Amino acid sequence: MNTELLLSQAHALYRTITETLIHQEQTITTMESCTCGLIASLISDTEGSSAVLKGAFVTYSNTAKTARGVPEEVIEQYGVYSKETALCMAEAARKAYPSDYAIGITGSFSNVDPNNSDSVPGMVFCAVISDTEADVFSFELPLLPDRFSCKLSAAVTVGEHLLALFVKTQND
Repeated sequence: MNTELLLSQAHALYRTITETLIHQEQTITTMESCTCGLIASLISDTEGSSAVLKGAFVTYSNTAKTARGVPEEVIEQYGVYSKETALCMAEAARKAYPSDYAIGITGSFSNVDPNNSDSVPGMVFCAVISDTEADVFSFELPLLPDRFSCKLSAAVTVGEHLLALFVKTQND
């Protein structure tokens, strides 16, 4: 998939997400590692997003994650690239900025991370949480031409999960 098409898809998806949050008077926060703030940026691209985006953290390093509330023991036991760490990231973001939804995302794109032995290129781990639901999942990115395309692809996958959570929450 080319980057322009992926960017267009991401903008449309996050416009829908932000408009849905505005309409439902709900809020969101993020703690992002591999996407480096792109999800929060996409949310904020829609007019009125200040009513729903409570805050965001870019925690690219392990030190940043633990400084923002991710337990060091979780990273040591499960690895920084794990569902458990992604869940703790979402929980820490939501604790720092109380919100209806929170996202935690960590992963490795096209190379092995020399600082973390659990690095598997292309594997991403994410948690999307609310008061009633925790959608914790992993996915493998397709081979993409550059890191920005990897970030976009990961953001789209997360956005699709977030929209599915909206639908499930409304139907419950």
